[in-house]
Amino acid sequence: MNEDRAQWEEKVFISGPRVSVPPLSTTPCTMEDGGSATARFIRCTCYCFPAEAQSAQQSHVPLAAVVCPLARQESGERQVPLCEAGECVTGCRTCGAFMCPAMSWQDCGQRFYCPFCGELTEVPWQSYQPTNKGRRVDWEKRPELSLGSYEVLETQKGAAAVLVLALDVSVGAISSGQLDSICQQLCSLLVSLEGSDRSDLQVALMTYDSRIHVYDLSPSLSRPHMMILTDTDELELPVRKGILVPLQHCRQTVESILQQIPLFKAESQGSLGSQDLPVLAGLKILQSAGCPGKLLVFHSSPLVEATHKQSSLGFFTANKSIFQVPDASTSLAKACVNQGCSVQLFVFSQQDVGGAWPGHIPFLTGGKLICYNSLQSEVERERFCGDLRTSVDTEMAYKAQLRLFVSKELCVSGCYGSFLAGPDSRCVALAAVDWRATLAFEFTHNKCLDETRGVAIQVALSYSSPGGHRKTRVHTVTLGCSHNLLETFRTSQAETLLAFYCKKMYCRALETPLQCLREQLQMEVTEVLACYRKHCCTTSVSPGQLVLPHFLKVLPVYVNSLRKSEVLLPGLRSSVHLRMRLRALSVSMDTRSIALQFYPLILPLLGSAASGSVPPIDQGLRCTVSSLCSEGLYLFFSPLEMLLWVGSRVPVQTLNQLFNTSCFTSLTSGEVNPPCLVNPLSASLWNLIRVLQSWAVCSLTLKVVKEGDGYEESLQRLLVEDKSPNGGASYPDFLFHLHVNSLRRVVG
Repeated sequence: MNEDRAQWEEKVFISGPRVSVPPLSTTPCTMEDGGSATARFIRCTCYCFPAEAQSAQQSHVPLAAVVCPLARQESGERQVPLCEAGECVTGCRTCGAFMCPAMSWQDCGQRFYCPFCGELTEVPWQSYQPTNKGRRVDWEKRPELSLGSYEVLETQKGAAAVLVLALDVSVGAISSGQLDSICQQLCSLLVSLEGSDRSDLQVALMTYDSRIHVYDLSPSLSRPHMMILTDTDELELPVRKGILVPLQHCRQTVESILQQIPLFKAESQGSLGSQDLPVLAGLKILQSAGCPGKLLVFHSSPLVEATHKQSSLGFFTANKSIFQVPDASTSLAKACVNQGCSVQLFVFSQQDVGGAWPGHIPFLTGGKLICYNSLQSEVERERFCGDLRTSVDTEMAYKAQLRLFVSKELCVSGCYGSFLAGPDSRCVALAAVDWRATLAFEFTHNKCLDETRGVAIQVALSYSSPGGHRKTRVHTVTLGCSHNLLETFRTSQAETLLAFYCKKMYCRALETPLQCLREQLQMEVTEVLACYRKHCCTTSVSPGQLVLPHFLKVLPVYVNSLRKSEVLLPGLRSSVHLRMRLRALSVSMDTRSIALQFYPLILPLLGSAASGSVPPIDQGLRCTVSSLCSEGLYLFFSPLEMLLWVGSRVPVQTLNQLFNTSCFTSLTSGEVNPPCLVNPLSASLWNLIRVLQSWAVCSLTLKVVKEGDGYEESLQRLLVEDKSPNGGASYPDFLFHLHVNSLRRVVG
C-alpha cells in the first residue's frame, strides 16, 4: 500500500484502452477517463486475461469484474457527461450493447464491429461520419466514442420519488419511551428538508401496531384524518388523494401528528406490530401513486416472526443455512424491486436470538437495517440523527436494471451482490442503487481469446432519477489478453480479488456449508501459489523459499482474514443477527471498504498530533498486537467499527488533553464521545474521526478500549494477523500452511 501511494499519490492515472493495473482504492489520486472506465466504476481481478480456458483454469486466478456503477468521484475528476438519447450514435442492434470506444469501424465508418456479439451494424445515414485512421472524425466531440463512461438521458419521464414514514405505535413501542426522541428527530428533518430545494418532495405518514393507520394530509382539511385498516391479511388502501402531499403543503400537519404520537395510548388488542406490515402498506401507497421512493420504518417493539415464515429451528438444522431468506420476505422484496421501493429499517429493540431477523427486505431493496441499543443515551441519539439524515439525503437511482456485456469469447458464469437472483446472471433488477452499491461478475471462456482484440466489458445501468428522469449510465473497459500466464499474475490485484472472494463466498453461504467455503478459499490460494511457482518463476528458487507474485503478496493475509471472519467462522459470542448483518453489509460494499473491513486501519495518534495534523494513512500499522505499546494511543478503523485503544502507561498530559482526566483507572470504557477540547491532540483526533466517518458504511460510535479491560476482545477481532478469538489461524501459521501445500502440489 505504501509503495502504491508513493507511486500515485496526488498524481493522475489515465485509464486508456487496454488499461494497465490502476492504483489501489486506498491511494488518493486523480482518475482520468482516457477511453476506458476508471477504476472508480470497474475494477478487474486481473488486467490481462489468459487467452485460453485451460490456462485460466490452471492459474486459478478468477476472471472477474467488481462494478460500482454510481461511484462517487473525487474532487478534480471529470464528471460523467450526460448526452441526449437522440444525439448519441446508436449501439449494436444485435445484442443491444451501447456505443463505446471498443467498437471498431469498417468501410469508412458505414458500419462497426461489435466485440460483444461479433456482428456488424450499419450506421444510419443521419449519424454517419467518415473515419480517419480507424476513428470517426467527430470522435473527440462525442463521449460515446471517446470515453469509457457516459450517461444517456432518455426521452420519457416517470413519476418523482417520494418519502414514506412509518412509525411503530404498539404497546411495546410506546412503553419503550423512545417515540418522543424519534418524533423530535423527524420534525427536525422535515424542517431542514422544507428549507432546502426539496420542498416539493411528496411525503406520506402512517403508524402501525397490529393494524395500519394512514393519515390524510390534504392542506384543505382543518386537521388530518386518520384511516384505520384492520384487514391486514389482504391489505387495500382507500383511494385518497391526501395520502401523498408535497412537503411544502403538509409539513406543519405532519409535525402536529408527530407531536401527538408519543401521547398515544396503546390498545391491548393491537399489542404487537410486525416489522413486515408497514413494508406492505408502504408498498401499497407507492403502487397506488405509481411512483418509486424511500420507505423509512421506525420499529421499537420486539421483533416478530410470523408463522408462515421459516421456523427459527432452521437455524440449527444441518440442511439449512442461517442466511437463507424466508419465502415471504423474498416475495415482498420482489414486489418492492418491481415498484422501486427502497426500505430503510430503524430498529430500537435489541433481540439477538431467534429467527426473526428483519434485515432481508431492507438489504434486498437497496436499503439498510440499522439497530440501536436505546435512544436514552446521548451517543445513540447522535448516531440515530446522523443515520436518519444520511438515509434521506443520499441520492438514489430507482427501478434500476443492470445489464452486462462481455466479449463473445467469454460468458458470465456468476453474479454476486445484494439483490434477488434472476434467471439471467447478465441482467440484474434492483429496487434502488446508491453510490456505494457494488456487484461482482465472474467470467469463463467460451473459446480462445484473440490477443489482437483483447477483452471488452460493458455495464449499462438503466434507472429513474429522484426527479423521475429515465437515464442509462454506460461503463466500458478494455483489457489485454495473453498466452503467457506470467502476464496474468503481473496484472492481478489482491484487494480486488479479496472483494470478489468476499462477495462470492458470502453469497454462496446461502446454500453451501461454511466449512466447505473456508476449505475452498484455502485451496484456491494454494493453487495460485503453486501455479505461479511451477510456471512463472524465471529464476531457480530453493524448496524452502516462499514465492509470491508481486501484486499478490498480501493475498494470503486478506484471504486468511476472510476465512476467519464472523460470517464464515462464528465464535462462541457471535450472535446470529450480528453475522447476518455483517454478511448483508459486506456483499454490497465497494473494494476500498472491503479491504479496510478485512485489514483494518490502525493509526498511532501520539507523535503526529503535536502539530495538530491528522495522521496520514501511510502511518498505518500492521494488524498485530506487537504493533501496540502501553505508552501509545491508537485509533482502529473498519467501515463498521471505530475503536480508540488507550495504553495503560499513556502520559498523564495526553489523558488530560483528550479526556480531561489525569487518572487512567477513572477513564470510562465503552461507547463514549471524548470531549472536544482546545488543544492539538483533541483537534487531531476529531478531524481524523470526521475523515474516517465519511468512509464508514453507517454512522459509527467511537468505542474507547483501555488496555487490560473486558472490551479488548472486540479489539482482538481487528488484529487479523494474530490468532482470532473465534479460533482462526494467525497469518504466519496460515502462510506456512499455504507454502507447504503449494510445494506438495508442485512436486506432485
